[in-house]
Amino acid sequence: MRKAALRKEYLQKRNDLPNSDIRGYSKKIHDWIFKSFPIHTYAVIHTFLPIRRKNEVDTHLVIDTLKKDFKADIVIPKSHDDGSMTHYPLKDDTILLENKFGVPEPLNGSPLKVDPKEVDLVILPLLAFDKQGYRVGYGKGYYDRFLAQCRPDVVKIGVSFFEPVDAIEDINNEDVKLNYCVTPNGIWSF
Repeated sequence: MRKAALRKEYLQKRNDLPNSDIRGYSKKIHDWIFKSFPIHTYAVIHTFLPIRRKNEVDTHLVIDTLKKDFKADIVIPKSHDDGSMTHYPLKDDTILLENKFGVPEPLNGSPLKVDPKEVDLVILPLLAFDKQGYRVGYGKGYYDRFLAQCRPDVVKIGVSFFEPVDAIEDINNEDVKLNYCVTPNGIWSF
């Protein structure tokens, strides 16, 4: 399938999920992440904050565990109209405000921006992914541009409520491949 068709289909599938499934699936994804990856070896972990109205994977579970049990710095993005993102440490006193897409972001950011080259692991949102490790997002390219700025050895973990499709037909040179995708049923490695 092509990205536009996948985007439409998986947005609908996700919107159809009851809240109890979103909570349960998010917890299973959380559990897979912490029992399958050497989280303690990563100093800087970048994650997204979920768009609640779009039923995204609840990364607050991951963030809470990172804060409680690990020493990693947690980094979140702030998107800009030009398609770029800046990245800020997530602290207990960080004030969040939803942007026009419904993404919770740091209100004014912090004076300390984080360089993408400092990031060791990225947890990525997606709508769908394929068996080769390519993902479909909302179509704006924010994460592909961000990942192109990261070190080549950055670990890229997608999170999805659904299993992969066989192939995304219209992959291009700007699409960045995941290393892993975590679903409620397990981990796909690419």
